[in-house]
Amino acid sequence: MSKFMNRAAIAALATACATTAVAEEWNVSLWGSPRAFTAHVEKIAELVDEKTGGEFTLNISYGGLSNNRENLDGISIGAFEMAQFCAGYHRDKNPSITVLELPFLGVSSLEQEVELSMAVYQHPATVADLARWNATLLMPSPLPQYNIAGVGDAPAALTDFEGLSVRATGGIGAAMETVGAVPTSMSASEVRQAMDSGVVKAVAFAPHAHMSFGTIENATWWTENLNPGTVNCPVVVNTDALDGLSDDHREALLGSVDEALDHYIANYNGATMEAWGPALEERGITRVSFSDDEIAAFKEAAAAPAAAAWIEQNSAAGLPAQELYDMVTGMIADGS
Repeated sequence: MSKFMNRAAIAALATACATTAVAEEWNVSLWGSPRAFTAHVEKIAELVDEKTGGEFTLNISYGGLSNNRENLDGISIGAFEMAQFCAGYHRDKNPSITVLELPFLGVSSLEQEVELSMAVYQHPATVADLARWNATLLMPSPLPQYNIAGVGDAPAALTDFEGLSVRATGGIGAAMETVGAVPTSMSASEVRQAMDSGVVKAVAFAPHAHMSFGTIENATWWTENLNPGTVNCPVVVNTDALDGLSDDHREALLGSVDEALDHYIANYNGATMEAWGPALEERGITRVSFSDDEIAAFKEAAAAPAAAAWIEQNSAAGLPAQELYDMVTGMIADGS
């Protein structure tokens, strides 16, 4: 009997150990606070937990694991398994995806932004680019066209941006330079303090970020139709960690991407944009619109030169830049 009990105890212990062995926890590095920009990460964590019966958990941290400009570095050394970052924070580290940040590409919806991003993410050159950081691109964080909120006198014409300090990253910053603005690159979490202290007089953001990071609390004007472009902010995973998952856990993660993105888009197009108009009105923020002729001139001055410079620079660095650019612009022309 004693011998039987010992065997039973050993079997139970072995079962418990086996169960423990398949349990998986990943740390996820985000920043700021839960908002429209992170809705898909929150959703995928929920879906993975449900699909695996709690055996695979994504522990989301808002700033507790890394500075947002260092999330890709953290992924590369395995400091955490999943993270979000924005390409414009370090263009030299992820040049392939910066094609999506070129000004005036003409992207018309979040759904289109997802299609373009996933096509670029799956291109062999992009896969190789991110592999340098032991990173696998999981999904984008699709954002609408950026516009600018600022303090002081509202610009009556594009010439009024001359000398204005603007927080603008990537291609948006390059576009603003063409109208004489002085772009400054800083992370979103630094923007409110910079605006309060006068380091910048205006900030280019998508609507959710203007609300989340408080720029509309002291802004006096907002450009309604400048629409110079957007930024690309992927969610990435550590490649070794992804490869180390069991088949079931990997499927739970990868198989939840589409649903997480659908949730993100529904939330952004719904609750976020519904709150935007009233947020401006409650604060008495002036809406600034530019004429069609001014926007056309802005696009002509910014789009083609920025694209040509991007292609030249990245082709010289060994990237198939023309191919990536043609793929993106071709998909947009086809209405993809």
